[in-house]
Amino acid sequence: MSNPLFTPEIRDMLAQNDAAGLAALCEELHPATIAEAVEEGFDADQIWQLLGHTDIRAQAAIFEYLTPARQIEMVEGPARPQLGQLIEKMSHDDRVDLLRRLPSRVKDSLLRLVDEANRRDIKTLVEYGENTVGAMMTTDYAWLPPTLTAAEAVDHLRAQAPDRETIYYIYILDDAPRKPDGGLAARKLLGIISLRDLILAPRHALLKDLMEEELVALKYTDDREVAADLLARYDFIAVPVLDDHGGMLGIVTYDDAIDVITEEATEDLQRQGGVSPLGVSYTDAGFVTLWRSRAFWLALLFVAELATFTVMSFFEDAIAAAVVLSLFVPLCISTGGNSGSQAATLITRAMALGEVAVSDWKKVFRRELLMGLALGVTLGVIAFFRGAATPSDTRGGPKEAKAAFSVRVPATAPLEADAAGDFTAPAGTAFLTPVAKETRVRPPDGHAPPVPVADGPDLIYTFPAGTELRTAPVERWALGLVIGVSVLGICLWGTLVGAMLPLVFKKFNRDPAVASSPFVATLVDVTGIAIFFLIAKAVLL
Repeated sequence: MSNPLFTPEIRDMLAQNDAAGLAALCEELHPATIAEAVEEGFDADQIWQLLGHTDIRAQAAIFEYLTPARQIEMVEGPARPQLGQLIEKMSHDDRVDLLRRLPSRVKDSLLRLVDEANRRDIKTLVEYGENTVGAMMTTDYAWLPPTLTAAEAVDHLRAQAPDRETIYYIYILDDAPRKPDGGLAARKLLGIISLRDLILAPRHALLKDLMEEELVALKYTDDREVAADLLARYDFIAVPVLDDHGGMLGIVTYDDAIDVITEEATEDLQRQGGVSPLGVSYTDAGFVTLWRSRAFWLALLFVAELATFTVMSFFEDAIAAAVVLSLFVPLCISTGGNSGSQAATLITRAMALGEVAVSDWKKVFRRELLMGLALGVTLGVIAFFRGAATPSDTRGGPKEAKAAFSVRVPATAPLEADAAGDFTAPAGTAFLTPVAKETRVRPPDGHAPPVPVADGPDLIYTFPAGTELRTAPVERWALGLVIGVSVLGICLWGTLVGAMLPLVFKKFNRDPAVASSPFVATLVDVTGIAIFFLIAKAVLL
């Protein structure tokens, strides 16, 4: 997004070719602010024109803060004389991320612009797995031998500082050992000393006596989430990365950990919303990408929801006998979906923070069982009184006949219309199927009462489509009991499903976030309908 203060100013300066103003702006503002100001409304040529008014180190810093899409646009354009130097000055991990996103043709042309040392460094980092610590580390770290004094170390560090990403931690390394093939292996990490401790140390104290030897380190094969968790747990600015033999390969800094945490949280939230991870920002994602990531899960969940029709058709008789039950279906199933999504979100987040493991499933089950009961009772009491407060007319129907139908009654008990024009059919009367309750039948307005036709010992009455059928009202407290108990049971079931599914997914090495809101809600919707009608049949029918 553009910056309302600096975007117009930069545009005016570029139009007037104000070299002094552009140089001052690049020197005084943070690189992130410059990148934000030119992200929208500027083409690649204009951004290169702006960068040309500052030194190469500042150019690299601004370039790093541009969005990946903008970086690719600038790199894939016409060749720029400073591009090779800019790549060399970028943070080692950031330039590797950039090269991973580029087509092979562009990547090869860029590598030809950098010197041999940087090319080897890039090649080494690219070979690490994309989601590993090795892929996110940087080799720009400050190191010193253990034999230097504190005073000598400060002088050496001053010479290294301009080319290092951070100097707040100084790593003490021994001499590089020889490999069997004659090459040099990674220097072994002996210890670490902070810049603060180095400055405060006696001038003639040796680093080997000052360094901290109890080290917290990462292996290059560790998952990048391990690095983020480690930095967050210890509040480190950086963590060293070692090879299989304790050799120092690089460091992972806190800013990279923040990026990982942000990306992982974004992916989890997208999965919880039933969206496949986009991999890019929402605004950078193409229409087809958005459609594909959303349509897949929506289609899958839609197909799963079709099971509700099967379940409801199984209880068609119960609905026909007490039409009012259908009015409470959305209330009951939404209760299960909400309680399940709530539990799934809590457990998924607790697992992400390391508060809950798969081995804790018994503890989680007991806790959520009690919580589900407590929540179910709370909602069930509300549902009980709401069900009992349903008006008499609503508790008795009505239901409109979609097609003409016939009613067969004994000739000794003919149907008779009351003052309102309603015919009352006792329980057991043969409609298309026998009715379980006394039913009032009202022909549509404008239709004359049906004339019975004798058929042996019976009379047959034929009613037109649109006839209103109204059963005897369900007893109010019985209806309230059905709704209240159903809400309690569905809430308890939804809570347990929502709590257990993330643990099950984790057990089988699947992302627990997938088991969150949409997935849980769909599962509980289908099963919740069965719970509701089973309770209704047991109490009312």
